[in-house]
Amino acid sequence: MRAREVIAAVVDDGSWLSWDTPVTRMPADAEYAAELVAAREKTGLDEAVVTGEARIRGRRVAMLVCDFGFLGGSIGIATGQRLTAAIRRATAERLPLLALPTSGGTRMQEGTAAFLQMVRITDAVVAHKAAGLPYLVYLRHPTTGGVFASWGSLGHLTVAEPGALIGFLGPRVYSALYGEQFPAGVQTAENLYACGLVDAVAPVGCLAGVVDRVLTVLAPPSRAGAAAVHEPACDAGAWETVLASRRPDRPGVRDLLLHTAREVVPLNGTGEGEVDSGLLLALVRFAGAGCVLLGQDRDCGAPLGPAALRQARRGMRLAAELGLPLVTVIDTAGAALSREAEEGGLAGQIARCIADMVALEVPTVAVILGQGTGGGALALLPADRVLVAQHGWLSPLPPEGASAILHHDVAHAPEMAARQGVRAADLFRDHIVDAVIPECPDAADEPRAFCVRVGAAVREALASLAGVSAAERRAARSRRFDRIGQVELAQAG
Repeated sequence: MRAREVIAAVVDDGSWLSWDTPVTRMPADAEYAAELVAAREKTGLDEAVVTGEARIRGRRVAMLVCDFGFLGGSIGIATGQRLTAAIRRATAERLPLLALPTSGGTRMQEGTAAFLQMVRITDAVVAHKAAGLPYLVYLRHPTTGGVFASWGSLGHLTVAEPGALIGFLGPRVYSALYGEQFPAGVQTAENLYACGLVDAVAPVGCLAGVVDRVLTVLAPPSRAGAAAVHEPACDAGAWETVLASRRPDRPGVRDLLLHTAREVVPLNGTGEGEVDSGLLLALVRFAGAGCVLLGQDRDCGAPLGPAALRQARRGMRLAAELGLPLVTVIDTAGAALSREAEEGGLAGQIARCIADMVALEVPTVAVILGQGTGGGALALLPADRVLVAQHGWLSPLPPEGASAILHHDVAHAPEMAARQGVRAADLFRDHIVDAVIPECPDAADEPRAFCVRVGAAVREALASLAGVSAAERRAARSRRFDRIGQVELAQAG
């Protein structure tokens, strides 16, 4: 599709306003000048990109749109200047920015000076994101070279056109350099999705809906009130809690979103070539506020590996860049125990998740929804507010593992669960959690009602943090972990 066709397919009728000033300067090279004249006559454009603003579902959005018909959508000096000016204007006017590249990369006729425009454009994108403004990318067919390796790969959310050729080195260049064809099926939108490099593959006709959903999540919080959280109906023993958390019909993070979220925009993978279905990463809007959500997915059945934790760290970066609260949902039987996990840096990723969470300047809420085992749970725990379901629990190992260490068998697992203080009541007593979300009497028997209570508790926790400064939250976060275990030490003394 040509640039104007793409614009017409995405924006509200009659809302497009161009920001471009005419490009009149012509190069001294006669052959290149003739190519520019021909490209202008062919496309009706004066450069390979058009910029401007429009309304998308009523929302004001700045846009950068390439046209492959103009010298392969290549980026020259004038193109870079136009893109940079538009990005900086979007930042100054605090507009979300939607980039729709299709390009072969650098304009070879302009050489190195054109090549370095990628740095110039990237600098403007970085400043836009540093201002806490959304940057969304729609990769069109084809997108290769320097564009893909710079501003085409920096989106908070990246969507690709179905069947699009997307890659660093164009197939023609690869064939010329290496004397063989590039492997089939690698540089496709669908393969990039499978590798966790893009968040979705969707036709251009769906793009307006995606943009609308993202911006709905990012809208300022409303004053919607939270439903009251009732007192627990019963107080189960530790082993009963562990067994309840393992029921196959117990609601998980996807049930929580189904019953409580107003908008959910799933994100896919680390953005660096990995994807792990054990962790759900999404932009989510509950009744009153948007957030980044990291949810351990009990239905996946696979333990968390290093890729899942790298996905989690992507979510933490997104929350920081967009100024959104972070909500983590903990429900894991533990992190992966395998050679691949060890060699993939599992321990280091757990450490970096903890470090990233304790340093975040945005509000954070953690929900222990079910099982909370080991480093996989600890990685998502250090939040401003920590909530736990009545049959949620937290332990360095599953009780069977603790029994194996101390008793050389698993028969003492019930005893170890009680001894270690893993259940919700114990966690509340020890100041590890701030609130217990009741189950009446078991979440598996009342999934919808339970999820609604969890959603209400999350909204209430987020509301309690809204007026607190980042410095105050950061200091309070440190104090909460300082006080854990101090009661026991005082009693022992």
